[in-house]
Amino acid sequence: MILPITAYGMPVLKKVAKDIEEGSIDLQALVDNMFETMYKASGVGLAGPQVNENLRIFVIDGDPMSEEDPKCAGFKKVFINAEIIEETGEEWGVEEGCLSIPGIRETVYRPEKILIRYRDENWVEHEEEYDGWRARIIQHEYDHIEGILFTDHLSPLKKRLLKKKLTNISKGNIGIDYRMKFLK
Repeated sequence: MILPITAYGMPVLKKVAKDIEEGSIDLQALVDNMFETMYKASGVGLAGPQVNENLRIFVIDGDPMSEEDPKCAGFKKVFINAEIIEETGEEWGVEEGCLSIPGIRETVYRPEKILIRYRDENWVEHEEEYDGWRARIIQHEYDHIEGILFTDHLSPLKKRLLKKKLTNISKGNIGIDYRMKFLK
């Protein structure tokens, strides 16, 4: 089932998401719905808060980024109760966008490598290192479960310049081709 994506301005996007207890939700249905929603919106990642679920879960399919980074080919994963343990390496700037903030893309600087601990959809615990685009996608989605948006990484001047666009998004004054839920 395709879920509406929560738009900039919705309170759930600014909250630290809650851990998922094993067996507490229909996890497979949520995972399936999140992937379906992400694909419909042409995204490479989607976090629980973006579908109005205040839960520490995000899904990723980095395949569309495989031309930029061959390691992204077949990189499809579910991250539950994730915790970034370490971020290392040089910070590199990449223009990021977000399904919850359509039509805005800005350069965000992030460390090039991460070490992350998480559970997969089968509740198996993993601790893995990622770099390049895979790390970038994970960091962006991880920010969502921490109540952080990519716009929070921008300078105060850049935020002021984007204020009107962000206000329009929060009010639903945008043209998009996927379902969204707006602040009323």
